[in-house]
Amino acid sequence: MYAKLNKTHIDILTSIVGLNNIETFESISHDFSHDELGTVEHNPDAHVYVTDKTQVSQIMIFATKENIPVTVRGAGTGLVGACVPIYGGILLDTSKMNKIIELDKTNLTLRVEPGVLLIDIYDYVERENLFYAPDPGEKTATIGGNISTNAGGMRAIKYGVTKDWIRGLEVVLPSGEIEKFGSKVVKNSTGYDLKNLMIGSEGTLGIIVEATLKLIPKPKKTVSLLVPFKNREDAIKAAPQLIIEHVLPTAVEFMEKQVIQYSEEFLGKKIPHNDYSAYLLLSYDGDNEQAIDENIEIASKLCIDKYGAIDVFLVDTEERRSVIWNVRGGFLEAIKASTNEIDECDVVLPRSAISDFLSYIRQTSQDLELRISYFGHIGDGNLHIYFCKDDVNDTLWQSKIQEGFKRLYEKAFSYGGLVSGEHGIGFAKKQYMVSLLGKKQIEIMKGIKDAFDPQHILNPGKVID
Repeated sequence: MYAKLNKTHIDILTSIVGLNNIETFESISHDFSHDELGTVEHNPDAHVYVTDKTQVSQIMIFATKENIPVTVRGAGTGLVGACVPIYGGILLDTSKMNKIIELDKTNLTLRVEPGVLLIDIYDYVERENLFYAPDPGEKTATIGGNISTNAGGMRAIKYGVTKDWIRGLEVVLPSGEIEKFGSKVVKNSTGYDLKNLMIGSEGTLGIIVEATLKLIPKPKKTVSLLVPFKNREDAIKAAPQLIIEHVLPTAVEFMEKQVIQYSEEFLGKKIPHNDYSAYLLLSYDGDNEQAIDENIEIASKLCIDKYGAIDVFLVDTEERRSVIWNVRGGFLEAIKASTNEIDECDVVLPRSAISDFLSYIRQTSQDLELRISYFGHIGDGNLHIYFCKDDVNDTLWQSKIQEGFKRLYEKAFSYGGLVSGEHGIGFAKKQYMVSLLGKKQIEIMKGIKDAFDPQHILNPGKVID
């Protein structure tokens, strides 16, 4: 059993962070009891803002001594309850640790605190003609949260996911010790890869207090293609063929008319050529403008002559690019706005299984008499599937989503798919991970958790607890 916070505990926490950086019990805003999706809720006993790694270390020494659970929170944009303090205790908020510490142009690295927003990283490095490639949909997420979930996004097909762009981490362990994993170097074969073990661990093994990010020179040109198809099957079939037969795109996004309409209505913007059933949204970037123009020409010809596209629309102005990608980026918020409650399945599949799986989603929607919306990073097989509550009563809603999740995950697993492509496991998806991985892998993961956090005070109840 964990200790409950009392006045003495609150006084000690206040002495560490100061009176202006702590809220307790009833004074804590309800906003800090849930994440962006809101399907998991619990209030912390203390909401504590930290401003440096020394404070984090002192809090963990105190929490370990008193056996108080600690949950780390950044911007709270997660979707699986990973930042929700389901056992109460301390909610350790890193959003004020938001300094960009060092840009090293020689080694092409950027050192940042965990509370720096992704959008601020983009702005900072691009002013220096540099590029941080990971591109998750939520640009107001913190880099600490991105690292904790190993976020992916739309450029993953060409540039990989967050872990591919992390050179080093500085981490506070549950004991309060501060350790550095990795560094600015490009190569590292020095023992077990503890840095990559931290990435994607969702705050269950340690608290990230500094990250060293890899950068590259900013691509000189980026061009997008909006490619409509007469049906979803043709669009889905075309995506892997483009990758096999042509230059690797930066992004390959799959969109259908319904979800585009949701986003257009939500944002008050309309994309050009918005009256087709299904689309691929392609992006190409690089330093050789002539080569990019040639790639666009070849890709366009392949789409129309070989893959059955109705047309190919070049998105080469900043205004059009902004509208189209903003509409694409607004899909989640638009779906949320279209109903009174949603729940999500963040499944990742082999690309060859996507068409069949989407057919199965539509069949499941009919069987359950429940609206299910979806979109996806079709280039890397990551689909985002949203169950919409609409006018379903609470009891029936819970029954329908449990049955729906069971069906979709079992079907995904039969294709070799996995529970999560980029949103993590948190609290909401644990049972599906256990079902997939089996007894031995779960046992190994529990052993890792015990080694880092023997008292299980760090983000308890998430991923593996």
